[in-house]
Amino acid sequence: MITVITSIFAVLMALFVLFIRMRSAKKPATAKKIILPPIFMSTGALMFIHPFFRVSGFQIIEALLVGMFFSIFLIKTSSFEVRDDKIYLKRSKAFVFILIGLLIVRIIMKSFLSSHIDIGELSGMFWILAFGMIVPWRISMYRSFQKVQHKLNGSNNNVLT
Repeated sequence: MITVITSIFAVLMALFVLFIRMRSAKKPATAKKIILPPIFMSTGALMFIHPFFRVSGFQIIEALLVGMFFSIFLIKTSSFEVRDDKIYLKRSKAFVFILIGLLIVRIIMKSFLSSHIDIGELSGMFWILAFGMIVPWRISMYRSFQKVQHKLNGSNNNVLT
């Protein structure tokens, strides 16, 4: 039952991410908007204070590796473009399908693993997986943003000269 509830929550979070992503593509990107989500998410690590959520070293490595693998798909669908001398996140039709695909894989994994791993440990592992996915993705986005910003500033300086 708890697995079903957490899966429903995961679907709601995915819909929220899609909504935020669609809105953010309409506004100029900033370094702050790219960096803050993983910082805010990091507060979730406080869950590991409670023994119910603690995971083994092997589970940490396993969840991080899966998260970093999943981040590749998000990285590939996140790029920036310059419009009206401002940097915007490019809309990607593939992003929606990738996010839904990752969600389906995550729900299948959770359903399978819930019969083998305690729900507290599993919750901790999936938080680590999500954190392991968002951090590389956001680092990549930040580096890409900086490159576009550098080119934009360089081209603006050339125009003024």
